[in-house]
Amino acid sequence: MAVSIIASAPSVFAAELPKEGTYDYTACWSGANNVIAFSKTHTAASYEMTGAIRSTTPGGMFDKHTFRCVGMNASLDGKNTGSTVCEAIDADGDKRLSYFSVGSDGKVTRENIVGTGKYEGMVASGTVQPLGPFPVIKPGTFQDCNHQTGTYKLK
Repeated sequence: MAVSIIASAPSVFAAELPKEGTYDYTACWSGANNVIAFSKTHTAASYEMTGAIRSTTPGGMFDKHTFRCVGMNASLDGKNTGSTVCEAIDADGDKRLSYFSVGSDGKVTRENIVGTGKYEGMVASGTVQPLGPFPVIKPGTFQDCNHQTGTYKLK
């Protein structure tokens, strides 16, 4: 099976990452949610999702990382809030933990909390542009993508 061959390829082909630079990628995911639809003006949802990242430039920073996230969103009398924590992993097994939050202006901010291996001590900043919404294929699930750009510095 081709997937097994690709997944088990050794990481000796991985190039050394530059100590600082830019990133530009699209992340797509799917997941399941647990919704409270109290009224038209009071809703909340918790969710879990998994996804993958594809860099605009093949082999670019964060290219082909996979991730999983847990989070919660609420809309209470027109005030929207939300937060998500995501764990991402690369082909070498190095990980990153990120925190995303939605401000009252609807903008998403991202904070890198901690990393392992080559991502230990990484500092990054950037923007997140939602690309959805996408149609729901099955009740209780969701699919979406976003485009992220920014800069990073490795230890």
